[in-house]
Amino acid sequence: MLFRSKESIYILEDRGIVYINGDDTFSYLQNIISNDLGKVTETQSCFSYLLTPQGKYLFEFIIVKHKNGYFLDCPKYQIDDLYKQLTLYKLRSKVEIANLSNEFVVAALLKDKFSDFEKNIDAGMTIKFREDPVLLDPRCIKLGARIIINLEKLYLSAKKLNLKISNIEEYYKLSHSLGIPNSDTENFQNKIFGLETNSEELNAIDFKKGCYVGQENTARMKLKEKISKRIYPVEIIEGNLSENETIKINDSEIGRIVNSSKFSFGLFKFKDPNFKINEILNTGKAKFKVIKPFWS
Repeated sequence: MLFRSKESIYILEDRGIVYINGDDTFSYLQNIISNDLGKVTETQSCFSYLLTPQGKYLFEFIIVKHKNGYFLDCPKYQIDDLYKQLTLYKLRSKVEIANLSNEFVVAALLKDKFSDFEKNIDAGMTIKFREDPVLLDPRCIKLGARIIINLEKLYLSAKKLNLKISNIEEYYKLSHSLGIPNSDTENFQNKIFGLETNSEELNAIDFKKGCYVGQENTARMKLKEKISKRIYPVEIIEGNLSENETIKINDSEIGRIVNSSKFSFGLFKFKDPNFKINEILNTGKAKFKVIKPFWS
């Protein structure tokens, strides 16, 4: 069972919060991120990337409207580098960028619990519980909802909502089964194209918006159908996998491991006829299979 019950809540300790506000915040972010910031309102949040100029994965975050600015909910290990990159693009823009990871936490809860507040639900839908944003994950509704809140208030709110702090591994197991990396994406950074990390399937890219960092190459790859590799979740059956380990079938290389944690991912040539989902593979050191993600 992936989620224990409707009353489970998971404190995502490996998530951090950057807050951006100021007169130029909208135009500043709109010019650099892969998604359309115009989608983000008090009632709707979105998922987005910050790519390299070549269109490779660099940073990812969920964008949530908060007061006069925006929360960026991102992997905590990326916070310092993200802050530096955002500052680099700031130039003369009238924006303030703050790391609020010591003030706010991100917690996840079951989609069915969110349905207690709203019946007609969709990915990214955002409501307020008191003053704090609660949103359905904009990447995939099956991943449930999340709340951005002060840590002390979290415990009070959890009690008010009859929620029980539960084992975070249950949440990561669900995320992995859906094909959504939530941590340990360092091996993606500046190495894998955003489209190869399933940015389109995870609702991180708007192909109708104007220019942003990495837009030209990303649009060209999409238009010319240049994507031949994708990130897929991998279930280890026996043994251990190593990062960058090459995967072969019949002496033909079909991919490599890009994350060898308990919830592993590989970059696979999904158009190769040798590539098959749910087929047992053997590297000599490990037996594993590629899991079918929610978007496949």
